[in-house]
Amino acid sequence: MQFLVPANTKKSMLIFGLFTTFDLILFGSGIGITVLLLMIVSPSSLLTAIIDLLPAVICGFLVLPVPNYHNIRVVIQELYRFYTIRQKFIWKGWCVKDEYGESQQVHK
Repeated sequence: MQFLVPANTKKSMLIFGLFTTFDLILFGSGIGITVLLLMIVSPSSLLTAIIDLLPAVICGFLVLPVPNYHNIRVVIQELYRFYTIRQKFIWKGWCVKDEYGESQQVHK
């Protein structure tokens, strides 16, 4: 029996085929903060308008979809993990030294 799995099976689990719940909450909070800033600090100059719109622009950039990854936020997380968390790869071949330095034969 052979089964054919479509390439976009994970997309059906996402909202609109692109966003997770956290992505929409993040984008919504950025829009909400921007609306509050526009009501509190009325943009009288270009600088205040840019500052007022910055939360929505940043959150929108973070949830922007990227090929081969989910979105920009996931790319930044992966880069952070790659450069900060030391990975330990355990190799087990025909002859393995355990943590005490003793050789062991690996039989399959």
